[in-house]
Amino acid sequence: MKKQKVEETPEQNEKQVENQVTEEKEMTADETADQISADIENLNQEVSELKDKNLRLMAEFDNFRKRSIKERADLIKFAGEDVLKKILPLIDDFERGLQAMDSAEDVKAVKEGVDLIYAKFISFLTENGVNVIPTQNEVFNTDLHEAVTTFPAPSEEMKGKIIDCVSKGYTLNEKVIRFAKVVVGE
Repeated sequence: MKKQKVEETPEQNEKQVENQVTEEKEMTADETADQISADIENLNQEVSELKDKNLRLMAEFDNFRKRSIKERADLIKFAGEDVLKKILPLIDDFERGLQAMDSAEDVKAVKEGVDLIYAKFISFLTENGVNVIPTQNEVFNTDLHEAVTTFPAPSEEMKGKIIDCVSKGYTLNEKVIRFAKVVVGE
């Protein structure tokens, strides 16, 4: 027997090629769909991890902020604690001085005791950055002094200068905490 070769028509060839392309597309589409599903799953997992990290970071920052606010409030609340602890011995000295005044007959000795306590207190203030604003024969400075009144200057060189100090002024680390109340010569 002789095999006959059946010749295919161009239409049949075209149909066969289309069928092969369609099968390849279906296989490729299935593979692509699987790949896309896997990619989506990976991306969803990554998004979940990033959301979790973000949430934890936000919670950590919120805790840090709350802790900082509490520490700042405590610092403000107890800022003067060290200074007050250092003042307590001065209060003890004043109490002893007051007790001594009740029974003391020698006024001079009592005055010496009060002078010692005063010197100790001024020393304490200086150690903690509090200084007296100089006023005697100083030129009037509105940044440091407050003029209570003016008075005719006793001499020409005293014009615009401080003649008298009514109330001492103080600075704390170069910042004025109380202006000196002075009388200025005009």
